[in-house]
Amino acid sequence: MGVHFTKSQLDQVRENHVRFFEGTLKRPLVSIVMHGAYPKGRETVAPFLSQATCHDFSYTPEQIVDTLDAVLSTQKYLGDGYPRVNMDAFGPGVLAACCGAKLDNSSGQVWFFPPDRKDIKDIRVRYDPENIWAKRIREIYRAGSEKWDGNVVMSMPDLGGVLDVAAVFRGTENLLTDLYDEPDEVLRLCWEIRTAWREAYMDFSKVMPQTGFTDWAGLLSDKPSYILQSDFSFMIGEDMFRRFVLPDVRSDTEWLSHSIYHLDGIGALKHLDSLLSLPRLEAVQWVYGAGQPGPGHWLDVYRRIRDAGKGMMILGSPGEMCEIAGILGAEDMYYHVDLNAGDSATAEALLEL
Repeated sequence: MGVHFTKSQLDQVRENHVRFFEGTLKRPLVSIVMHGAYPKGRETVAPFLSQATCHDFSYTPEQIVDTLDAVLSTQKYLGDGYPRVNMDAFGPGVLAACCGAKLDNSSGQVWFFPPDRKDIKDIRVRYDPENIWAKRIREIYRAGSEKWDGNVVMSMPDLGGVLDVAAVFRGTENLLTDLYDEPDEVLRLCWEIRTAWREAYMDFSKVMPQTGFTDWAGLLSDKPSYILQSDFSFMIGEDMFRRFVLPDVRSDTEWLSHSIYHLDGIGALKHLDSLLSLPRLEAVQWVYGAGQPGPGHWLDVYRRIRDAGKGMMILGSPGEMCEIAGILGAEDMYYHVDLNAGDSATAEALLEL
């Protein structure tokens, strides 16, 4: 019993993902994970690692990894799929917790709160490698490295966007006011958070399995990569985005070998042209949000992304993905789907792309 994947398979899949980043794949990147039944007779001690359970330190990292291994053993990978542990279980923007914010998952989902309330001029953000959350994440990486010996990829945690983390420490409404009243202090705080972000990324990179770099979006690279974001930008205009967000995003695309941007919500769509102007940004994930029309409604958005020479991560059902590909052509598209083991017809339809 164990993960049904070989190192040679992982090497090939990783090469395909890198070619997608580079725009040389010449077909869609389709990642399919088929989920089977939990193995009979496989007893595990720890609960599955999730936002609801990440706080429970009573289980050892080895016990956590054993449960993850049991789940991975039920999976089959088709197309460009591969075995991956998504370390977003510590919440979106966990960098804040690694810098001293309070992590609260009492609701079953992770939220972050400042250790105390301060004026922006008094806030200092530093990454602490000895922080309990940073240490816990590293310990799980080490246990995974020993368990899987290079056959499984463990993602980078969801570190969060720079202004998203700033909003944890300052409060969203206060930070919005600071953009007008204390712009220099906001820029100073952004610089501190960006520095902390990179320190955390490098710290985790040293101990995570050396099988590749990925994140919660699932794109895989042989060199440092990440899905960048600024959910806070939903609430600000284009001028402020270009002043307070775009420089950090540009800097990160230059610091990383490969990057994709998570554009979340119709309020953030006004920033698309600014993002598409970044030469090193390789792809965009457009998230239209709950209550909005499906992917077929946003063909003009996908065309703008493609016309700028960027790849795109498509959301929606397998049928919607096939529909979009039929209209626009399937090149430069990345699509990931989790299917039940019996849903082979859907998997075959996607593989025909």
